[in-house]
Amino acid sequence: MMIDMDTIEVSNLNRQFLFRQSHVGQSKAKVARDAVLKFRPHISITAYHANVKSSDFKVDFFKQFNVVLNGLDNLDARRHVNRICLAAGVPLVESGTTGFLGQVAVHVKDKTECYECYPKPAPKTYPVCTITSTPSKFVHCIVWAKDLLFAKFFGDRNQENDLNVRSSDGASSSEHSDDVFERRNDEDVQSYGRRIYDHVFGYNIEMALSNEETWKNRTRPKPIYCRDVLSDNQQNGNLDKCGSCSDLASVSAMASLGLKNPQDVWSLAENSKVFLEALKSFFLKRDKEIGSLTFDKDDQLAVEFVTAAANVRAASFGIPMHSLFEAKGIAGNIVHAVATTNAIVAGLIVIEAIKLLTMDLEKLRMTYCNEHPKRKMLLMPVEPFEPNKACFVCSKTPLTLEVNALRTKLRDLIEKVVRAKLGMNLPMVMTGHSLIYEVGDDLDEDEKRNYEANLEKVLSELPSPVTGGTTIVVEDLQQELSCEINIKQREEFDEEKEPDGMVLIGWSQAPTSTEKNGTVQNGESTSGTAEVMHLDIAEVGEAEANTASKKRKSSDPSNSSGFHPTSGNDIRSKNKEVILEDDGDDLIVLENLNSEPAKKKRLV
Repeated sequence: MMIDMDTIEVSNLNRQFLFRQSHVGQSKAKVARDAVLKFRPHISITAYHANVKSSDFKVDFFKQFNVVLNGLDNLDARRHVNRICLAAGVPLVESGTTGFLGQVAVHVKDKTECYECYPKPAPKTYPVCTITSTPSKFVHCIVWAKDLLFAKFFGDRNQENDLNVRSSDGASSSEHSDDVFERRNDEDVQSYGRRIYDHVFGYNIEMALSNEETWKNRTRPKPIYCRDVLSDNQQNGNLDKCGSCSDLASVSAMASLGLKNPQDVWSLAENSKVFLEALKSFFLKRDKEIGSLTFDKDDQLAVEFVTAAANVRAASFGIPMHSLFEAKGIAGNIVHAVATTNAIVAGLIVIEAIKLLTMDLEKLRMTYCNEHPKRKMLLMPVEPFEPNKACFVCSKTPLTLEVNALRTKLRDLIEKVVRAKLGMNLPMVMTGHSLIYEVGDDLDEDEKRNYEANLEKVLSELPSPVTGGTTIVVEDLQQELSCEINIKQREEFDEEKEPDGMVLIGWSQAPTSTEKNGTVQNGESTSGTAEVMHLDIAEVGEAEANTASKKRKSSDPSNSSGFHPTSGNDIRSKNKEVILEDDGDDLIVLENLNSEPAKKKRLV
């Protein structure tokens, strides 16, 4: 069985080997199923266009499988699958790539660390993933504006990208209806800019909204047209203010519009003006470069164009807009997926899966795809690390929350701690035997009103007061995860260092390099979720990595009690399934593996 929530984009084609140009716009799961069946016609595969976090895939669903192979692109989904696998007692093979780097890690309940045993540093780079379909973060809008829109306008127009697929505008003239980005002979630059604005921010969004299935469980974006933001008589800026033709570095849409501070967050109208003004500046003052330009973060006009385009798209999808200063930092930190890296990591995933299926657990390895010049090797295998006894997920270690219970509302605790830090999707909060918050479709209207009312109360004034010395229990029924949190009263917090007004002890997100220096760049929250799986050992010396593996080496599998045959999770069972996830809240399951696993060592 294959489960994947995404459809195929042009940008997906260069990172894998199953999809072709003719598949663009179709379900990844269904196309992958058809492709696999061509060279393995005897196996049975069912394809679903769905989200791995859907309530359809609970713990009982996962229990029927032998092993989960994970290749997701975001921390939230990885956490979710990690917890489901722990609850189901199914081993998980984690993986991730970023550019030429990659890693594969094996997580076996009670034997090795789980995915959340050690903090994952917020990555400094972002892969290009499902950018064009359902952006949920500003970085997705930056990638879209930089790699698709900017490249389409000013780069090689013969190069295919996802905007080609969505550029067949029926309202265009017949002469250029095949490429809406082509400027018409009688079209002035301002009219051309407004037409393109309406196409990419209005028409294309309306076309995306026509796919009802995509927006069933998502917030629908809002089409934005030029007429809705700017009046017809609003003029662009004065190009004379932005430098001479011989001084291209000084050409600036901001300057011509009188916008001075790059750290200001522009309004939607201001972003729209910058978009149109930057487009006009390129065509009137840098027309000789058009067709050969690539994005350069040191090119002021290019940064202005990308920032404005990203902000308008963000506004359409309900994503907070960012300043030019923030956008420039994000735009310079994008790493593209590499097909060969993905292929190497996919092979490593299969190797670890075979070890699990044949019970060869002593040979399980975490493998890092990273160049080691001294040893002339590209792959560095290390023994799996043992579980972290302080992990609140797999070791059930209680956490401590320092909070001012006299001022903090339950809503803040739910949003800033339970959801943002603990990653719970359907939380339930209890103190003693009293339930103070719950979400779910099975609640009646009175219960929903009571819990909504509790959200606006400070902790000390809840029906069952939460104060210093209180222990609350937070559960996620979908993940079958329970966590105790001891409340410690604290009166004051540093607004700059502790902006949440509370501190969770026992949970930590490793600081990025910028955080270590006391600053935060790129406009990203320091507590935000990671966009890619960070390579934990990729940036440390191989000697340090080997030392770490020795210090945290897992115990002899033969002395552990995992995977008892009577538990229903015997990974040697014949004709069980292998689960594989890939590329964005998705899941692939290959059914009915016909090979008889070799009987190695029975664990009792």
